[in-house]
Amino acid sequence: MAIAQVSSGAIGPDKDRKWGAPKWVLAAPSIVWYAAFFVVPIVFIVLYSFGTKNAASTSGVPVDLGSFSLQNYQDAFSDVFFKTFRATIRIAVTATVLCSLIGLPVAYFLAFKVSEKWRAILLAMIIVPSFTSFLIRTLAWRIPLAPNGTLSKWLQDWGVLDGPIQLLETQTAVQIALVYNYLGFMILPLFVALDRIEPGLREASKDLGAGRLTTFMRVTFPLAGPGIAAGVLLTFIPMCGDFVTATVLGGADGNMIGAMIDSQFKGAQDWPLGSAMAVMMIGAVLLVLGIGYVVVSIVRLVLRRMRSVTLPEVAR
Repeated sequence: MAIAQVSSGAIGPDKDRKWGAPKWVLAAPSIVWYAAFFVVPIVFIVLYSFGTKNAASTSGVPVDLGSFSLQNYQDAFSDVFFKTFRATIRIAVTATVLCSLIGLPVAYFLAFKVSEKWRAILLAMIIVPSFTSFLIRTLAWRIPLAPNGTLSKWLQDWGVLDGPIQLLETQTAVQIALVYNYLGFMILPLFVALDRIEPGLREASKDLGAGRLTTFMRVTFPLAGPGIAAGVLLTFIPMCGDFVTATVLGGADGNMIGAMIDSQFKGAQDWPLGSAMAVMMIGAVLLVLGIGYVVVSIVRLVLRRMRSVTLPEVAR
């Protein structure tokens, strides 16, 4: 008994001892990282947007911050900017929807229909293309989309097309490449969300008489909501700022706001105007995401109300 008391007394204080440092200390490395490489650059972009162009600057930054002005935002409010911005949002939204429609069945198949052995192989096939340079993957699309390419000749020989493919330098080419480049970022979070669903929940739904479609809509799809939200964020936001795809495949008809901002920084050397466009794009993207969140919340609320009204009627 004495030995037990001594051992318990010796172990007790060590077991109950807690670390006295604040909890946020564990997150300090990530906080410093995001502050240095995200917050600080955004602050500089906002400051530059109120400056003026100074081509004679010797500091490497052609911006004069001596006097703040809103002239850059006034210049950014042009028909060309809004036309390009509308095209960018339309292309990004369409590509995100296509990624969702393609990625959800693929993720569902990987999570529920494939064995462990083949699942790893198929996931590797989805991830491996991302190891290649983004620019090379985008440039590769010029080969099948070329009017005089092999694919165009095959489609003409088979009678599918009457003439050459006319997709390069169009928004359609940009759309195809965006879906290809960002599809993996939609599939992976969807797969993780679906793979975490307990099999017993789906089995219980089927045991209670629900069919496959009802089980998917009432159990699987709602539980996959976090994965869908993560996939939308990982695809829509980068698509809005993508300038490589539009530059390589879009041309004048497929221009996007990211390419326009890039041209202001690199070509025209007008950093203040480019910064103003970037700030406006960030605000517009956040606004679109906010509207999407409100719409989804309203739909979920309506469905919940409909379900609460239906259940008492069924109980009767």
